[in-house]
Amino acid sequence: MTTTAESASRLVRTERQGRVGIVTIDRPERKNALNLQVKQELVEAFQAFEADAQVACVVLTGAGGYFVAGTDIVEMSDMRPTDHVLLDTDKVFRVLKGLSKPVIAAVEGYALGGGCELALACDIVIAAEGASFGQPEIRVGIMPGAGGTQRVLRAAGSYKTLLWTLTGERIPASAFHAANLVSDLVADGKALERALAVATQIADAPPLAVKAIREVVRFGGDASLDAGLALERRAFERLFDSEDQKEGMRAFMEKRKPQFKGR
Repeated sequence: MTTTAESASRLVRTERQGRVGIVTIDRPERKNALNLQVKQELVEAFQAFEADAQVACVVLTGAGGYFVAGTDIVEMSDMRPTDHVLLDTDKVFRVLKGLSKPVIAAVEGYALGGGCELALACDIVIAAEGASFGQPEIRVGIMPGAGGTQRVLRAAGSYKTLLWTLTGERIPASAFHAANLVSDLVADGKALERALAVATQIADAPPLAVKAIREVVRFGGDASLDAGLALERRAFERLFDSEDQKEGMRAFMEKRKPQFKGR
């Protein structure tokens, strides 16, 4: 059981809104920078929602008008290569990638360095028009290490990736949107609202179809077109063995709302 003191010292808050789990990074004095405590609490939050059968979709956001300012440079400055291995500093990214439930990033302010990589590790990114992204690691003598080169490369190509990572400049959300790295742009202050609306819509969708779509998109991205089409077709066919397929089509013909059960 969490004590009042432990709760007050936590840097990540969780709550549920219907079937949507909300994870909020709340470290205002450092603009939500990712230190080891934040990373561990994010792992715990994601794992708790993964285990909660009542949660079908997760929204990740930051408090105070910011997403994440980056990884905590003060904490990281004296680390050696073995420290990263022993402290498992990229565990949060692996856990996030391995979740069976969709995760939506709601980005206000900025998402820089590890914060940009955290957003890009999510399934969907909703960003405010005034938000900015960036991989400024080169300015402190290092480089992105949790997807900042590889995810950007696969969406935006090598020319944009090299421009952004070699200069470390901040990129407006509109440029990230044009480069297919942001799913949707909304007015400032509305990212969380939009993310929750999308998450609620996904949470109401048939779970088996949601899982199948995520799997074929993830695996298909690194496959040839023919292989991707084959993956898609097999997943499509398998869904015709589900009760949700029967219920969804029956409800459509009967002009009523379907009751999906994930079976």
